[in-house]
Amino acid sequence: MAPTSRTMRKAADHLVAVDPAFGPIIESSPLCNIGREKYEDRTHFSTLVTSVIAQQLSVKAADTITVRVTTSLGGDITPLAVVQASEADLRAAGLSGAKTRTIKGLADAVHGGDLDLEAAAAHAEDQHIVAELTRLWGIGRWTAEMFLMFTLHRLDVWPVGDLAMRKGWQIIHRQSGDITEKEIDPLGNQFRPYRSVAAWYCWRVIDGDSQTW
Repeated sequence: MAPTSRTMRKAADHLVAVDPAFGPIIESSPLCNIGREKYEDRTHFSTLVTSVIAQQLSVKAADTITVRVTTSLGGDITPLAVVQASEADLRAAGLSGAKTRTIKGLADAVHGGDLDLEAAAAHAEDQHIVAELTRLWGIGRWTAEMFLMFTLHRLDVWPVGDLAMRKGWQIIHRQSGDITEKEIDPLGNQFRPYRSVAAWYCWRVIDGDSQTW
């Protein structure tokens, strides 16, 4: 179930209560929209594939390649379509060799029944889902965490490996120098059970329109 506006307001209030530095960015931004955007045409499998495509690419480049891959698969990103597609066709659509291997492996696991994304999404704890996904070649913790946040709408994910999130944290707290994964990891504990929302506002500082912070 997608989070409600009431839940997101409660989360924002909690963030400010435990860390007032978040006040300005929260006051000048809309409520966190994790799980509140509508993507009726996306499946759990297709969102994972698009996450793999987006790794280390600009949004524009990722969107372009996603369209090309979708077209090469006949209009839908499904496990069967990927299994049946040749590596040459996927490479021609713009995928690297590594991403082609990753997406092919994911499709094989889902189509063959080794990975049940729907069951995991409905019943599994966050760490179980991360473990299930990261055992597949080419899928790392970041991809699994983005899946948890933006596909499954899990609100207590703290993606310490995300450079933009760490940069946003530095800006919000007016810190100079880089903050490491090890340093920022325990700082997220104060935001439980809304760490995903805190991460979203860190990204908002980097990507959003608000300039009042």
